[in-house]
Amino acid sequence: MSEHQSEQALGVDSPATRSLLQRNRWLRRLMKLGFVVVGLFFFILALRLLSKGAGGLGPFLTKTLGIENALNTLGFGWLFAYGVLSGSPVAGIALSFLDSKVIDPLQAFTMITGSRLGASFIVLVIGFIYFLRGREKAASLSIGVLALSVTATTYIPALAIGYWLLTDSGLDQVRIALPSAIFDFVEQVFDPIVAWLLRTIDGGIVNIFGATPATSGVLPATSVLVFIIGVGTLLFAFSLLDKALPQVDAEHNAFGRIGGLIYRPWAMFLLGAFVTSLTLSVSVSLSILVPLSARGFIRRENTLPYIMGANITTFIDTLVASLLIKDPFAFTVVLAEIISISVISLIILLFLYRPYERLILRLLDRVVNDTPMLVTFMVVMVVTPILLLFI
Repeated sequence: MSEHQSEQALGVDSPATRSLLQRNRWLRRLMKLGFVVVGLFFFILALRLLSKGAGGLGPFLTKTLGIENALNTLGFGWLFAYGVLSGSPVAGIALSFLDSKVIDPLQAFTMITGSRLGASFIVLVIGFIYFLRGREKAASLSIGVLALSVTATTYIPALAIGYWLLTDSGLDQVRIALPSAIFDFVEQVFDPIVAWLLRTIDGGIVNIFGATPATSGVLPATSVLVFIIGVGTLLFAFSLLDKALPQVDAEHNAFGRIGGLIYRPWAMFLLGAFVTSLTLSVSVSLSILVPLSARGFIRRENTLPYIMGANITTFIDTLVASLLIKDPFAFTVVLAEIISISVISLIILLFLYRPYERLILRLLDRVVNDTPMLVTFMVVMVVTPILLLFI
């Protein structure tokens, strides 16, 4: 229930009730502000922890996992997003790897792309839960299949544009970094925390093992633990920031007010971009489509441009993270992502939308109405990133 609906339910006739509701509104706003401040604190701390731990992960990635090229990092980011059911933390980790020189800008670009491919999987998981709760299979799974299909058919072609932007176009000269005074402030505030954590971990390892060991003779145990703590801190930061963001009630707010515009591709494209910019999560903004589709509020063909728009503004949080990374290439990599995905999406919307729509819907019908095809689709989405690790 929204804040406005809560007020209607309680009634606002008496001055005392109006005063109470006013205080409650201010309290909620202060709480949201608190979530923002604390969330940003842990977000920056997570990036510092990840950058510190990422350096020791280089040998593990190259020697143990065999990650040596951009295709390997594409598969790694894809699988990593499956594991955490979110793309934003994996994108932040990719930037920390770049900052620690574990991967180069092109590999960071493909790892971020992989994170977005994997993030769409959560939509299919939510659809499967709806199906298990008794909803009709096609209606429940359609949005998940569409999210994965649209994301794959836009992000994969965008890889070529991103490669060109980062290697031949001169975009690598476009570097934006925050003033050094801001980084000095960040280091003064957060580096003592990171240093204390490193000392604590090293001391614990020495007490347990008698010496600071290395995992497999290559990966320092301290780096592993710091990196794991950084991942947990990043997930915690995103959970705090989610509490501060506006809650999108699809049935009563965004979708309920646009009426006939829901049938216009450009309106849905802008709506998808807008909702994702509010939630800062493509998983959230796409997941709200699942109940809408299952209950018949929105037709599946109307969701295609919405998904395209969501896939562009989902980089807002990653763009912020890139500015907090000291390596100026971080911003360049995220900018290349935004440009490449925007170009592919706009080409489809301007020139190829109807053929593209028919192609995607034909694929959807085959997948959701044929159990062997659905199983094949799922297997392809799981096996593909694994194969990319070995190319």
